[in-house]
Amino acid sequence: MLTAIRKQLEKTNNVTRSMYIWNSVNAILNAAQSPLILMVLTRTNGLNDSGVFSIAYAVATLLMFVGQYGLRRFQSSDVKEKYTFSEYYGIRIISCGAMVAASFLYCIYGMAFRGYGMEKFLVIFLVCLVKTVQAFSDVFHGRMQQVGRLDVATRSSSVRYIVETASFCGALVITHDLLLSTVCYLAASVIGFALTSLNTAVDFCEFRPSFQKEKIRELLIEGFPLFVSLFLNMYLCNAPKYAIDAYLSEEIQALYNLIFMPAFAVQMVANFIFNPILTSYAVIWNRREIPKLTRLCLRQMLVVLGLTMLGLAVAATIGIPVLSILFGVDLSGYRIDLCIVMLGGGMLAYATFFNTVITIIRLHRTLIVCYGIAALCAFGLSGYFVRTGGMRGATVLFALIMTILSVMLGIILFARLRKERKNS
Repeated sequence: MLTAIRKQLEKTNNVTRSMYIWNSVNAILNAAQSPLILMVLTRTNGLNDSGVFSIAYAVATLLMFVGQYGLRRFQSSDVKEKYTFSEYYGIRIISCGAMVAASFLYCIYGMAFRGYGMEKFLVIFLVCLVKTVQAFSDVFHGRMQQVGRLDVATRSSSVRYIVETASFCGALVITHDLLLSTVCYLAASVIGFALTSLNTAVDFCEFRPSFQKEKIRELLIEGFPLFVSLFLNMYLCNAPKYAIDAYLSEEIQALYNLIFMPAFAVQMVANFIFNPILTSYAVIWNRREIPKLTRLCLRQMLVVLGLTMLGLAVAATIGIPVLSILFGVDLSGYRIDLCIVMLGGGMLAYATFFNTVITIIRLHRTLIVCYGIAALCAFGLSGYFVRTGGMRGATVLFALIMTILSVMLGIILFARLRKERKNS
């Protein structure tokens, strides 16, 4: 059975076409998972449980970057194979162990200082374990992308997303029990990972992790700026949610998440176009074809601008009625807030793109400065914005922080490209 599944996941007549198709499908399923779960959860259990799951998903997604340690893009763009898969594999085992520990400590902190009950504690911890499975599978997917088979990686994770979402929603509809449904969510994630990502990995990877101290130290140093930048990037995305969790109610948390979801649509569609050609960007950079790389970056920026304008048009017209129908909640008073988060989503797409290219050109140590400044702004402003402005304050905070971040990253990227072009 495992062989049959593996052959089906690896089967293709055109690798390039399959990469684009399955990268798009995978991105859609990844982005749609939380909205689909919240849609079912809001209709079956109400806004309170929806708010609990929202903060659980936000915390788990943040801590997932501890598990990944920012090395996926570095690994998949390591076309000269500076490090072996065994070395990437070894450090991923260490980082995922750290993620589980960090998840448990966060839940203890929530009980001690934020008044979490046992159910909320367990739901958050279990969702963190689901994201640990995703972080662990990512090292195998990075290897597949590195050798030109992104289609196998994205097809495998797409199947896992479907199994996870169907299991959670099915259990919720039958039992109306959030905790039991989250247990099913984790079980489905582990089984889906074993049958897909782990199963196909045998054709691309050697399951012999290396824990050589010198190489681990080098990878920890290489990955640290990427880890900090991606971790802080997710913190910046979720800073309003953490402030709402501290100062407002679970119901407001749920409403904010319903409004916030479309913000990722622009980034998701932009990634459809960019992710399959990430390795080719690395090849262009290694050949020092700077004018070509600059043109590609400018073209991608125009794509993001067009998608942002389209998103704003949809948000200003049919966005609120559609969201209200989907989630069964009256959101008619939040049209302006939706437009603000869509603008912030465009800035997030720019920031993510700039971050990726900066990583490819190995300027990633500068990321700590940009994300550090943006994080300090978010940390200093989030409490004030949310306490005084409520929902509107949260949406303005998100758009403002994403704009600050994308401008800083853009300046660093194009300054480096200009310098390289003059030198060449």
